Amino acid sequence: MSPERVEGAGATALASTEQPQVRRARASTPGRGPHDGRAGAIRTAGITGLGTAVPQRRVANAEIAANLGVDAAWIERRTGIRERRYAATGERVSDLAIGAGRRALADARLDGAELDLVLVATLAPDEITPAVAPLVAHELGAPAAAAIDVGAACTGSVAGLAHATAWIESGRARHALVIGSEILSRYIDHDDRRTAPLFGDGAGALVVSLHAPGRVGPFAFGSDGAAAEMIRITRERGVLEMEGHETFLAAVRHLCECTEEVVDRAGLALSDIDLFVYHQANSRILAAVAERLALPEGRVFDCIAQLGNTSAASVPLALGAAVADGVLRPGARVVLGAIGAGLSWGATVLTWGDA
Repeated sequence: MSPERVEGAGATALASTEQPQVRRARASTPGRGPHDGRAGAIRTAGITGLGTAVPQRRVANAEIAANLGVDAAWIERRTGIRERRYAATGERVSDLAIGAGRRALADARLDGAELDLVLVATLAPDEITPAVAPLVAHELGAPAAAAIDVGAACTGSVAGLAHATAWIESGRARHALVIGSEILSRYIDHDDRRTAPLFGDGAGALVVSLHAPGRVGPFAFGSDGAAAEMIRITRERGVLEMEGHETFLAAVRHLCECTEEVVDRAGLALSDIDLFVYHQANSRILAAVAERLALPEGRVFDCIAQLGNTSAASVPLALGAAVADGVLRPGARVVLGAIGAGLSWGATVLTWGDA
């Protein structure tokens, strides 16, 4: 993929020269407002637009390895990561979110004024307050939309998708925008071998619409506050701290459990799923999940080599990469799953666009 420039903040879109299209036809939208207008119709939600944005600066392993006293190959062996993106000085989480959101709206052929809900998932907002979402909604021309930040760390985009789907299914919205946006490079302890190589910056956005081609299915979530200190950023230190081995074990266990749970809730078997798109935390975690669930080779998507761990942005960025790479096609059944600080985890099953 050769990234192209996105308006604002010097960000680039993680896509080919044409934004990947999620669907073939615009969802039916008979009039603004939350009401369906179809007597007796069951309200469903599907993804109609996808957009991504990443900073221009590429940081290869060699740059990080030199400070840690290791070689670049050591980082790749342990993480699967070869490079990640770092935001420029002055670049903001909201800038990346706006870039991804604009591309998602363009992909959905939707105007910002048609949005009823804007959700921004992030663990690294630019300020304690104001929240990121109102700034993004303003820049996207969505003054009538509810604008809310979602604080679920790496699970944020999946949690945001659940909220958006619930608003649509309950009749409170017709169109929602879910964005995961992070600048984690400002919270890295560059002397910590456990965390310094892992994290990068970026944003991914999804438009979710009423009666769209494809469908977002059931969700499964869980949490474990007793393990809260496993991954954290404290006010005292201001850098990301993580217990690597314990996090690995918890990630594999909970991703496997919520995957099996949500597939069962959808009335499917693992063999019915075409692609598993998980939070891109570490290639070893993805491989371990695939092995434990006995998934065929290539069924678990892995794009961490170019992006690193981008927390709440990870799942929509991975979806963008999967579409651009041609491995996610219309009509595919897809599991999305993530686990992050909290601990919190979640998964969903969806059908991707038109068959």
